[in-house]
This record gives sequence, C-alpha cells and structure tokens, in this order.
Amino acid sequence: MVSTFPFRLAPEGLATRRQLRAAGLRPGGQDIAAQILWRPRKERRRTGQPLKKAYLYRIDLAAPVRPMTPGRWRAHEAMMRARRTCPECRTDAGYCIPASLGTCVTCAYPDTQRAA
Repeated sequence: MVSTFPFRLAPEGLATRRQLRAAGLRPGGQDIAAQILWRPRKERRRTGQPLKKAYLYRIDLAAPVRPMTPGRWRAHEAMMRARRTCPECRTDAGYCIPASLGTCVTCAYPDTQRAA
C-alpha cells in the first residue's frame, strides 16, 4: 500500500517526476514511494469528482539523468525538422506546424498571407 498525502503536505525527501527532472535526476527504476491526492479548484464544491494524483519518488534513490548521446541528438533534430516541414510546400516553416492546420500558416491561409 502506498502512503497518501494531501496537497503540499508531503514529507521532505520525496519529489514528483517533474521535480526530480528539474534537479537533474530521474526515478531510476525505483517503485512509487507515496502519492499526493487533491481535488482541483473548480471541482472542490462538487462532490463525486475524481481526485488528481501525483506519484512521489525518494530523492536519495534517484539516479542522475542520462546524458544525450550523439545518436539521440540526431534523432531529436530529425524529429523536430519533420515537425517544422510543411507537407504541402516542403519548406521549413521555422516553427512546429500546428496539428489543427496540418500545413504551414502560409499554405493554410493563402489569401490572407498575400494581402499582408
């Protein structure tokens, strides 16, 4: 059974994944040490709403983040290049193409871009 704490009342020595990452650490295969449960502000007045939870890990058992290898950097750069390349005009837009548009802004709104 995992220990449960209310929001902001977890003991020292425990951290969430994001807190570990900010400190340059990772869980490193350890089991969940505890959890935090809270009800979001908008849903505090209504009963029966699901609680939010965050898992906590022990800081003393956390391992340092693995450094990026040259191969991982190449894969990351290729992935970001694919997200920036417009499938219609095949140019690098300089920003990640919005999934809602599917193309760069120039291709999605050609009439608006010519007037500007």
